[in-house]
Amino acid sequence: MANSDPICPLCDRPIPEGRGSLHHLIPKLKGGKGGPTVLLHQICHKEIHATLTEAELARDFNSVDALRTQPRLKKFLDWVRKRPPAFHSKVPGKRRGR
Repeated sequence: MANSDPICPLCDRPIPEGRGSLHHLIPKLKGGKGGPTVLLHQICHKEIHATLTEAELARDFNSVDALRTQPRLKKFLDWVRKRPPAFHSKVPGKRRGR
């Protein structure tokens, strides 16, 4: 991990090279193509999409601050912040209440 590693704005951990993933704050399918993106850990990005639908993301969770308030994501962030920056695993739990 280099000192110049970007910081994940969701979990506040450094993102090692090759572990980042661009997240469209407004999903491309909901009008966000060419819109703002943020670089997140892959695991954080996967958890967002496992938790929220495209419509929910576009309507209610289109900022990092809003994502941090979502109850399941808040619990996930409390958990993942205790892991090393290069930590990667399958997304825990069920997808979107299915």
